[in-house]
Amino acid sequence: MNDFASVEADRLLSGRADWVDADLASAVCEHPLESVETEYPHHARTMDGPDDCVAPSDRHPVFYGSFDWHSAVHSHWTLVRSLRLFDDHPDHEAIVERIDGRLTPENVEREVAYFEDHEGFENPYGWGWLLRLAAELDLWDGKRAGEWRETLRPLEARIATLVESEFLTQERPLRVGTHSNSAFGLACVLDYARTTGDDALAGAASERARDWFADDTDYPIAYEPLGWDFLSPALAEADLMRRVLDGEAFAAWLADFLPELAGDASGTAAASADPPLDPIGVDADTEDGMELHLVGLNLSRAWSLAGVADTLAAQGATADSVSDRLAESAVSHARAGLDRAFTDEYAGAHWLSSFVLYLLTREEGAIAPDAG
Repeated sequence: MNDFASVEADRLLSGRADWVDADLASAVCEHPLESVETEYPHHARTMDGPDDCVAPSDRHPVFYGSFDWHSAVHSHWTLVRSLRLFDDHPDHEAIVERIDGRLTPENVEREVAYFEDHEGFENPYGWGWLLRLAAELDLWDGKRAGEWRETLRPLEARIATLVESEFLTQERPLRVGTHSNSAFGLACVLDYARTTGDDALAGAASERARDWFADDTDYPIAYEPLGWDFLSPALAEADLMRRVLDGEAFAAWLADFLPELAGDASGTAAASADPPLDPIGVDADTEDGMELHLVGLNLSRAWSLAGVADTLAAQGATADSVSDRLAESAVSHARAGLDRAFTDEYAGAHWLSSFVLYLLTREEGAIAPDAG
């Protein structure tokens, strides 16, 4: 696979697509193209009785592949974003064929109907990725993207309504490293709202972020990871709050929230030269679900650390600033994650490519867009 050890650190963290060659662009889409057509194995939901067994493609005619609904959604996001960012993508025709065959008004109508009866399904992780998919189509000019966006719009509208009624109304956040993580879900909502110009939703999401997280202090990041984490609760929260607070306010918040990681985030005092957070080691001979979740954790840590580092660097810190140390840690996490992300083991293949694309193209729109 690709030799990411040879990629320069600045390029690896640039978040830009201009250095990605055709081979890497194709590799990112290889497993999503397969997964969206793979109905089994599939994650079984709770069943209410012996007759409550419906094929995934009957229940979710758009997003039935990739082992579970949310993975099918962010596999589609990977394919759409790849078409938008990479001109003359080597898999262009195959991607278009997959999405055209699935994204029809009738199929979307059945997806919407499911959410009429199951309002809590995929809250908030799957909802966040669905809104990211809609935001991607919103950014992409062109007849085909416009048609796909219009076809998806009823489901987009239904999910946005559920976000407002079922997610933003929660009394307290969930600080976990898996799908129920509130900070990651809220970042998805906020990015969607800012990308599509939904000022009301953006305001509501920002207000909820402050309500849930503004007073957090002394987070014990040394206890991470726990179990099947593929997100860092601490860094997902920091990655959200950099979207919500202005630079100086964010630096002060981070210093209180993660004092061991951030040191003096204002840059006025020297901090340790050691990287503040080491990548999670993954057993090279084991590719079970938990180990592959840890591969994803390294990738999500990398994009969170890089985003926080960028925000702090914009404040004009000193040469040995916290932002430099966070960026160094981000590079280490990126290399550790990318080296294992292109596994053929389905437990990772059905979702890790999405995390790769998120990391490598995080500055190409729809991810942490400017508030203004």
